[in-house]
Amino acid sequence: MNISIARRIAFDVLLRVAEHGAYADEALRAALAEAAGCAVKSTVKTEDAGLATELTFGVLRWQRLLDFRIDSLLTKASKSLDSEVRIALRLGAYQLFFLERIPAHAAVHESVELVKMARKRSAAPFVNAVLRKAAKESAQSLPSRTDPDALLPSGITPADRLGILYSHPTWMVERWFSAFEKDRIESLLAANNRVPSLAGYIADPQHREEILSSLQKAGCAVRPGHLLRDAFILEGGNPTDGELVRRGQLVIQDEASQAVTHLLAVQPGNTVLDLCAAPGGKTLRLALDAGPTGRVIAADLHAHRVRAMAERFQQAGIQNVETIALDAATPLPFAQKFDRILVDVPCSGTGTLSRHPEIRWRLRPEDLADLHARQSLLLRNALPHLAPGGRLVYSTCSLEPEENEHVVSEVLGDFGNSFCVVSARSAVEKFLQKSVPAESMVGADGFFRTFPAEHVTDGFFGAVIVRSEEKT
Repeated sequence: MNISIARRIAFDVLLRVAEHGAYADEALRAALAEAAGCAVKSTVKTEDAGLATELTFGVLRWQRLLDFRIDSLLTKASKSLDSEVRIALRLGAYQLFFLERIPAHAAVHESVELVKMARKRSAAPFVNAVLRKAAKESAQSLPSRTDPDALLPSGITPADRLGILYSHPTWMVERWFSAFEKDRIESLLAANNRVPSLAGYIADPQHREEILSSLQKAGCAVRPGHLLRDAFILEGGNPTDGELVRRGQLVIQDEASQAVTHLLAVQPGNTVLDLCAAPGGKTLRLALDAGPTGRVIAADLHAHRVRAMAERFQQAGIQNVETIALDAATPLPFAQKFDRILVDVPCSGTGTLSRHPEIRWRLRPEDLADLHARQSLLLRNALPHLAPGGRLVYSTCSLEPEENEHVVSEVLGDFGNSFCVVSARSAVEKFLQKSVPAESMVGADGFFRTFPAEHVTDGFFGAVIVRSEEKT
């Protein structure tokens, strides 16, 4: 059976995402590592890993448009398909419609072989026929080659139109119509379908030049970040699996995520609580800022994630962090109060749809109410543990007001005058590049916000909350 390793990996990962709720980035990383470790004649080459990544995330980002185009080639009776068949069709269609460098015969043939590999041999002639039809239409179906509206039925609603063309659920587009100006919505949808930047920072400034040299030798081009003074963008190579990352000298993290930890303004010697810490990327920055005289407690609900964090900190030589498993939806078990608290809550992730495209197909409107309730509980449980004069940052990687402003206003309303929101502007001005105006991400309400289309980062929200000096 002649199937390229890249297409086989992409098929397996997409099936895991569809059937088992796996996260695409984690499943792909595991699949590539497993393939590279197999005792086979040839391990995964760089170009194979690149194609597997392109296929996996490309199919997930463009899933709705792909299904729309595929379904237009089917009879009504054949639109209900097994997952294996649907995924093989999506993979073939993505190559035909989006990847001009892939020969049509290869896209069709290997998708047919994938169905056979998945023990759906009886569907092979069907997949072959559908993709051959798609191949004939691919020249005019490529979005870059034609008016995309010509593909759509007449009388379609504005939200359905954008939902199909930019491959988002209609309900998500509809709610953004009520949240954002019209000219921002289409740019947001387009940004959610781009390949995200790979950003990071050097956690060991004393060896900066040595680290940069190592990255360049590994084939990584390094250029300044979009927003932050000490951030950079990496292009090319595979720095995420390198020794620099394992030793904690290089931290791979989106710039908006980096900015959230800067909002906390941790000082040397501070006691810090990172309440929802896993996988620990933000904790590393907090530990560096607190210094050897400071102390950071990194908490998370899941014990296996806490163990993974502890191993990460040990490999990086971080000694001022204590890890603990706890359910922050219940009263916290700390007698002490903390100078700084980060409450980076689990959220819908609608600010990360370019990085985690599968979220758009899993999230439901009713999920936002459930998330709001839990997020409010986490913030409400954390606030009493903030020391007088202390600083807490509540953050999400969501664009939704139910998870952001509404949580902050609701919870702080329960505490009277004990806590208040302060503007994030003064903190932001300290770490932004001089060419980036603070008002581009801090509104009149004082909240910190990044918008994927405008900041070329994930979409993050941050509220800086301080406790009055009066002792309670």
